[in-house]
Amino acid sequence: MIKGLVIMIVAALPLFVHAQNEEYALSSYLSEGVKAPNTHHLGDAWLNFLVKADDDFDKNITQATFGPNATLDWHKHVTNQVIIVVAGEGYYQERGKEPIVIKKGDVIHCMKDTEHWHTSSADSSVSYIAIYGKQPTIWTEKLTRAYYDSVAQKLKGK
Repeated sequence: MIKGLVIMIVAALPLFVHAQNEEYALSSYLSEGVKAPNTHHLGDAWLNFLVKADDDFDKNITQATFGPNATLDWHKHVTNQVIIVVAGEGYYQERGKEPIVIKKGDVIHCMKDTEHWHTSSADSSVSYIAIYGKQPTIWTEKLTRAYYDSVAQKLKGK
């Protein structure tokens, strides 16, 4: 089901970008979006709200771009989340598991209620499209700079 949704979204995105009639609401994943306030992250981050959930479509589709060496706090969602890395390199970790490097082309399926974090690597920005339900993100714990730095050191060169 998730794979089908991802294929549908990837196939439909060019239609939004290349539509010829200005009466349609257009968005583009090529846009950086708006600079995010440093509420649940450290460093530079931009959010591009591609599709907002409503009564007819119950998924948010957001592109997030993090500058190098940015952090994102631990959080979870009450629905599954799919992360599609479209540029750069970053880190991803679920609570109780080892952190991993994520790169352009990677797709992550995070199960509902799974505490996790994801952001750029120490030396690279990362941009990903996140697909998740319309319920708000549940922020659970601050990701400290010391912890992020230890992950960056551990994953350096992987």
